Amino acid sequence: MSRISVNNISKEFKIYNRPQDRLSELLLRRPKHKVFHVLNDISFALRDGESLGIVGVNGAGKSTLLKILAGTLQPTTGSFQLKGQVAALLELGAGFHPEFTGRKNIYLNASLLGVPENNIAGLEKGIIEFSELEEFIDRPVRTYSSGMYVRLAFSIATMVRPDILIIDEALSVGDLTFQKKCVARMNEFISENKTMIFCSHSMFHVQELCEKAIWLDKGQIKEIGDSDRVVGHYEDFCNSKKVYHNISEDVPTEDENSTNEETEIETPDCKINSLLVKSTSGKEVTSLAPLNDYVLEMEVEVLKDGIEGNFGFAFMKSAEEPVASFLTTDLHQIDKGPFKKGSQFIVSLVIRGLAMRVGDFYVLGGLADKSGLLWYERKFSKLLHVDANKGVGPIIMDSDWSVTKK
Repeated sequence: MSRISVNNISKEFKIYNRPQDRLSELLLRRPKHKVFHVLNDISFALRDGESLGIVGVNGAGKSTLLKILAGTLQPTTGSFQLKGQVAALLELGAGFHPEFTGRKNIYLNASLLGVPENNIAGLEKGIIEFSELEEFIDRPVRTYSSGMYVRLAFSIATMVRPDILIIDEALSVGDLTFQKKCVARMNEFISENKTMIFCSHSMFHVQELCEKAIWLDKGQIKEIGDSDRVVGHYEDFCNSKKVYHNISEDVPTEDENSTNEETEIETPDCKINSLLVKSTSGKEVTSLAPLNDYVLEMEVEVLKDGIEGNFGFAFMKSAEEPVASFLTTDLHQIDKGPFKKGSQFIVSLVIRGLAMRVGDFYVLGGLADKSGLLWYERKFSKLLHVDANKGVGPIIMDSDWSVTKK
């Protein structure tokens, strides 16, 4: 059974050169606008327990699609059906009354989600504790920072346990600690066989949280399918040709000339075609054992002549939390260029005596400029599990004991 069914949705906006043209059109019955197509013939379906990531450049139509699914916009043509309770985190502060306190907004927001008032009282304590806003909960939300808005909105939306959760880049506002809590909550949400649609510019989070992904390009579905495959193709597109739109995210401007205007930025210097973690025998691995040796390997392609730079690897606990890093800035025996366009080579790093004792990690491969500060390209591996070993603490050190009698 489809929890979400979207059938041939299209959305267009009327663009006027001047505000008074709206009135003139109404009175004279003559068109004074241009039509801007934001979405064109969008169709997909999600079953119970499926999660969908939506990727694309600014202006591709991502936020507009989510607003339609959340019910805050109506499609121009097409139809959609959502079965069950829906909670959505859209633009900052949506659904909050600025003069109400955080506590009153809990009741207002939860009521809008269809939660009976008696049930809200039982959820109130958990919502406040998760948001970590105990000191501010009885202050008007107009005094809240953007991060505090997101904390409260996310806490409400996920605590009421909706059947469908829609999130539009909201997590980018919160701090790293709260982001980690949110990701854990979303994983918990998915494990409960709920359905989620997640729009983000963080490809790392899209791959980890979503089974399927849609790549939107100029209001159309360019690709839909397995999230790893779609994200990989989208990253290749972004790395080979970066495009900046002169319109804000999914919102048409009054300037008719800006609707399709794009500025091409020069291609990047290098590209990482693959990133692998191998045993010393050359076999690719996804499970690691403490104190064993491993090889980190990335295939690099040079896209411009005369490129010089540094290579780097890192073990990452999350997208922003490195555990250990390795960079060639202080190494003189490594060839750092200049390289010719079209050159391809394998960069390898042997890790001896893996010190991590337990947990899940990612390997990050990167190409930096000569200073090691500006990164041309970065790529994450799949999640790597470190088999637990006896001991206490996150790391284990290779060591030798000695007891000498005096």
